[in-house]
Amino acid sequence: MPSSTKPDKKPENVASVLKVFSVLETLSEEGSASLARIAQKAMTSKATTHRLLQTMRDLGYVEQQAQSDEYRLTLKLFSLSAQALEGQDRLLKATESGMARLSQETGEAINLGVIDETGQDVVYIRQIESSYALSLKCTVGSRNRLYCTALGKALLAWRDAAEVDACLQKMSFAPVGPQTLADASAFRNDLAQTKAQGFAEEIEESEAGVRCMAVPVRDQTGQSVAAVSIAFPLFRYDADHRENYIALLTQVGRETSEALGYRG
Repeated sequence: MPSSTKPDKKPENVASVLKVFSVLETLSEEGSASLARIAQKAMTSKATTHRLLQTMRDLGYVEQQAQSDEYRLTLKLFSLSAQALEGQDRLLKATESGMARLSQETGEAINLGVIDETGQDVVYIRQIESSYALSLKCTVGSRNRLYCTALGKALLAWRDAAEVDACLQKMSFAPVGPQTLADASAFRNDLAQTKAQGFAEEIEESEAGVRCMAVPVRDQTGQSVAAVSIAFPLFRYDADHRENYIALLTQVGRETSEALGYRG
């Protein structure tokens, strides 16, 4: 008697979803691109890529430029992103004045980041750009590895040991900058130092010529839910003002955490 059990199509469905996101990420990186370029970068056939693009166009997420026939994303995805950020509304409001104060006092780029869904990356959800012409910029929604950023260290140092262990098991510690930490042992030591001193720091671990300092933003449970950082070009970092930078950051971290219910 034939089995009535339906075949498991999950692998095929997952593969289709992965292809969709490969196309979306390619368009996000390229701005606009031809069918051939998208297929090449997304590593899918032209026929599959064309079919996906037509579906995305029908749904309003992609448009095709009349003059060049290149494809680009529409603002519909921005609307989805804006709705996602509304879920962080309390956090964004709590950090607003403190980040503005850091910006006014230092003139440098001020970043707010959270841990992403994979537990491997920090996602930037707000930035106040530097007042200097030569400055460090990142876009809202961009990501960087937890193990090579001051934001990542500040986020993990105030998380449960079990969660930290789970994150560390997945980390590759592939070099990102000239001084990227080499392994889990070095990173654990850095996390311990970060928690002991109350702030995180990295020097050229994520990018050559860049130095960052960060503090956690903690909720009523005492765990970090976000982190705030100052990003300096190395040539503009003033060691004589180090204690002032630390004092400013820790004050902002404390005030923001208290606004979220932390009473430590």
